[in-house]
Amino acid sequence: MNLNFNKNEDFNKLQSTELKKKLLKVYKGGGKDKIEKHKAKGKLTARERINYLFDKNSNSIEIGALAGDQMYQEHGGCPSGGVIVKIGYIQNKQCIVVANDATVKAGAWFPITGKKNLRAQEIAIENKIPIIYLVDSAGVYLPMQDEIFPDKEHFGRIFRNNAIMSSMGITQISAVMGSCVAGGAYLPIMSDEALIVDKTGSIFLAGSYLVKAAIGENIDNETLGGATTHCEISGVTDYKSKDDYDALDKIKNIVNKIGDYNKAGFNRIQAKKPTEKEDDIFGILPISRTDQYDMHEIIKRIVDNSELEEYKKEYGKTIICGYARIDGWAVGIVANQRKVVKNANKEMQFGGVIYSDSADKATRFIANCNQKKIPLVFLQDVTGFMVGSKSEHGGIIKDGAKMVNAVSNSVVPKFTVIIGNSYGAGNYAMCGKAYDPRLIVAWPSARLAVMGGEQAAKVLLQIETASLKKQGVKISAKKEKEILDSIKQRYDTQTSPYYAAARLWTDAVINPLNTRKWISMGIEAANHAPIEKQFNLGIIQV
Repeated sequence: MNLNFNKNEDFNKLQSTELKKKLLKVYKGGGKDKIEKHKAKGKLTARERINYLFDKNSNSIEIGALAGDQMYQEHGGCPSGGVIVKIGYIQNKQCIVVANDATVKAGAWFPITGKKNLRAQEIAIENKIPIIYLVDSAGVYLPMQDEIFPDKEHFGRIFRNNAIMSSMGITQISAVMGSCVAGGAYLPIMSDEALIVDKTGSIFLAGSYLVKAAIGENIDNETLGGATTHCEISGVTDYKSKDDYDALDKIKNIVNKIGDYNKAGFNRIQAKKPTEKEDDIFGILPISRTDQYDMHEIIKRIVDNSELEEYKKEYGKTIICGYARIDGWAVGIVANQRKVVKNANKEMQFGGVIYSDSADKATRFIANCNQKKIPLVFLQDVTGFMVGSKSEHGGIIKDGAKMVNAVSNSVVPKFTVIIGNSYGAGNYAMCGKAYDPRLIVAWPSARLAVMGGEQAAKVLLQIETASLKKQGVKISAKKEKEILDSIKQRYDTQTSPYYAAARLWTDAVINPLNTRKWISMGIEAANHAPIEKQFNLGIIQV
């Protein structure tokens, strides 16, 4: 046990408590008053709908719970991006559910709402798992329509994905449980099957007020696009439900009839808990992001039986590679070693830095996992690639490019856990968001940025003081410190895992003790999608 174990433990457990508090606040959606008004209409909240739909006492994970955190404050905020996305089990079948939260601006779509919906569809497409939409939305949030309407990754992409998923045979079921207006009306009708709740659900391209303004017709919304209209006259929807519970029960019954799927065939045996105490993670992980620790000790508390079959153990020591199991699933682990080590020449190598030998080892290991059809798990605590003349002359750029090439062309599913630092090109080589991990999560201890806060603040300080001096402003030592502190505070905010999660650069900030569940459910989802491509590194400089 290290000398700072107790201090580390107190600090990291406090961070996990802060995470829990943030999530509990987010779970309240639009707040108590909005929830009461919503339920007065006879409707369940978005979270209650999902909880009723999922099998009792089964595991689930939430994608983007912190999306929109501290964003759109001038518009009243947008907790969870106004939409809840969870992966769980319906009638023992793994599904992803997307539920509009009508307590947040009547379920209107902010830019982050669109991004989150697209992320949910991306997960369904990559893993070929059924997707359920629980629709209750007033449509695009008009004050920000220019940021959600016309571009490739905006609102319209969702309907394009509906069509693509249909052609791929991915089950899509929609239940209209509230408003479903304008362009949003296409989502449920482009699904395989559509349900609508009587008296509370409605679908129309234009509501009664707009119809009156456009063509002078007087009509109420229920007659225009309620359940009776669409189940008995237009034929737009397939099932009429008397209330939310009835609609959700119908979805359960439909999902219950879905046939089995072709499996990717990832290896799984009976799961075993780690033999090392998982809770010790809080004491092992240091308070400061610059302090050393042995990543082996973290791995032992994540993998089954605390066993790692380490690959090239004595070579490229600043990256740990090895085979293990997580909840029974075979995995290949690629992890940054965070303590100072010595190479074969007895030279010191800094922890968290990728050297040429480490990049070479990781490239070979990634290729092996692709050859053997073993999912990859990246554990990030990386400050970047080694710099300096010796590294440059040794070809660090070439070796780094090999690793990035292997990660980019990998065909087995990849999962990324950001434990500590995630800086610069290190983020890329260790499978950051740009490299298509099936799931990417961060611990509360994570930091994401182009470089560390201290270095960045000093660089920015030089730029800012040089600019002020050009303007004839004299900079005292006190003034310089004030500028530095201001820059560092701003930079630290932007490197926070919550800043990243708010923008969906990660899927979630999680308690470290939930890491095994996230990876296990992620691999189970990936097992729905047989690998169709061959692993090929293309042109690579040896």
